[in-house]
Amino acid sequence: MKDSLFARNPSVLIFLGVLALFVAAVTVLGEGVGMGLISTSFVKTLGKTLCLCLVAIAMDLVWGYTGILSLGHFAFFGLGGYMIGMWLMYARTETIVAASLAQSPIPPTPQEIRDAIGSQIFGVVGGADFPAIWAFAQSLPAQLALVVLVPGLLALIFGWFAFRSRVTGVYLSILTQAMTLALSLYLFQNDSGLRGNNGLSGLQNIPGAADVPQSLLSIRFFWASALALGLGYLLAAFVVSGKFGSVIRGIRDDEARVRFLGYPVEAYKLFVFTLTAVIAGIAGALYYPQAGIINPAEMAPIASIYLAVWVAIGGRGRLYGAVIGAGLVSLLSSWFTGGQLPDLPLGVYTVKWVDWWQVLLGLGFVLVTLFAPKGIGGLFDLIPRRTSPTRHGADPGPDDGSFRDREASE
Repeated sequence: MKDSLFARNPSVLIFLGVLALFVAAVTVLGEGVGMGLISTSFVKTLGKTLCLCLVAIAMDLVWGYTGILSLGHFAFFGLGGYMIGMWLMYARTETIVAASLAQSPIPPTPQEIRDAIGSQIFGVVGGADFPAIWAFAQSLPAQLALVVLVPGLLALIFGWFAFRSRVTGVYLSILTQAMTLALSLYLFQNDSGLRGNNGLSGLQNIPGAADVPQSLLSIRFFWASALALGLGYLLAAFVVSGKFGSVIRGIRDDEARVRFLGYPVEAYKLFVFTLTAVIAGIAGALYYPQAGIINPAEMAPIASIYLAVWVAIGGRGRLYGAVIGAGLVSLLSSWFTGGQLPDLPLGVYTVKWVDWWQVLLGLGFVLVTLFAPKGIGGLFDLIPRRTSPTRHGADPGPDDGSFRDREASE
């Protein structure tokens, strides 16, 4: 048991326990199946926050543990949302079109139904035909596979070229940011096949669940988000534990020395980069059905910069720190920008928190960097830990005299 995951990383059990209690509390207090003390909109906010915590764990793996400051991981998050959004929009539109055409005296053919679906989805951008990327939009299993495959393949191809060329440091960060910018600019075009600036909307309307109230759907998505976060935390803890974790930390601290020792540095970096892209894609696939809409603005480079800020505030190199940072900033952002906090009149000027939130976030980042460089998660290091001796009679050093006897009796 000494070599088990929980023994190497005690925070895992603590985190899973806290997560389970949190889920139980929200379930009991929520409107879906509980007492109704927490509104459906806030349950959705909490579910989306859990998804952001999951993508923050991915960011912490690639940056906090491997030392790759990726400014493009929110692009993988958005791609996961687009992949599931295609099926949601197709299936919902198919239900509407089929019900409408059922009133016709002559039953419509499958091709007529498909043409009508295409007109409904792409009419907003002046089209009617399905682009090639929608070839599997009618199949939920296929789109779920694409949630994993599309971000994973993009990360694999990009990472292979970047790491093979041994691009590191700020240059790699710029490359990942350029990739994100190019992808978002492409998706803004109407001929991208994903409705351009309009994006995909109505994703909160789950096909086959028209009779299920949003209060119940929101709690189910909340459960799914919590399950994904728990499994993601377990996977990340497994990755950073043991020999593999020691190697990627070594790459972070001194890449040249790890390469000199004979480890395939590029392979390790490529594996972590691809794995975290897949995790980010899964988080996005759970997030956007709760948000209800996705458009290219969600994949702008600034979103990936925010992600790095969350991890830095929480404490990079600590999985629970990434969760703390993402969760705290997400909830504070919803509070400040949701109109729940009244404006602050200061005579000649009135502070509108919606406009000042980003300033406060930047100020918080600066303060954490200056006064708590290990992040909020590093505050746990201040908790005194009293541990009893474990040798109990074993020789403490060259002298095996009275000190050993005294220690053995404690």
